[in-house]
Amino acid sequence: MPSYFVTGTDTDAGKTLASSGLLALARRQGQTTLGLKPIASGCESTAEGLRNIDALTLQAQSVPSVPYDDINPFAFAPPIAPHLAARYAGADLSLDRLCHTLGGSLELPRDLILVEGAGGYRVPLNDQEDLAGLATRLQLPVILVVGLKLGCLNHALLTAEALKADGVTCAGWIGNLVDPGFAEDETLYRDNLDHLKARLPGPCLGIIPRLDGSDHRALADQAADHLSLP
Repeated sequence: MPSYFVTGTDTDAGKTLASSGLLALARRQGQTTLGLKPIASGCESTAEGLRNIDALTLQAQSVPSVPYDDINPFAFAPPIAPHLAARYAGADLSLDRLCHTLGGSLELPRDLILVEGAGGYRVPLNDQEDLAGLATRLQLPVILVVGLKLGCLNHALLTAEALKADGVTCAGWIGNLVDPGFAEDETLYRDNLDHLKARLPGPCLGIIPRLDGSDHRALADQAADHLSLP
């Protein structure tokens, strides 16, 4: 079954919006889906335990449904870098532990499985390892989400260089307009997109415009209208 690691050029680049949009698109086509968020910080305390809105969004697009703990096995309350959140919680994060934890989920019979990272590609996992190592360990092609704003060209190209250095395949990239002002000059905006299309490895899987609203299911469906599957 096709499985991909979804990373971003930065925190809040739009990984969850892009991931949920791809899952929603796959569901429209009658495919079974699974979205995983192995590590999430910034979780809220609920009667069921710590819950993260990004992980809940992916869970809502996962069909057949799976328990929350399978979607997000490592949940932390502070909205800080995952390795620090884990340290403060007294938890041990390592690539070995992550790969072992995710092994069963990645073997589920699904037409599309997305493993969403945390923050940017090189976000630390501990003092020696980066979360990027999950893609190399599990041999997952990467879908890169580019947060479209001033500075995105540098962020995107540096991330692409990191993917190449790690020997990771880029299955495609998605642009997500995080700053509406970035698109005010339509000609300049198109020039930026053309530069990304010319320089980034892998095909462009879509450009998500600025979407408004708080209903994450509706946002996923709207994002799906602008995407194609890898």
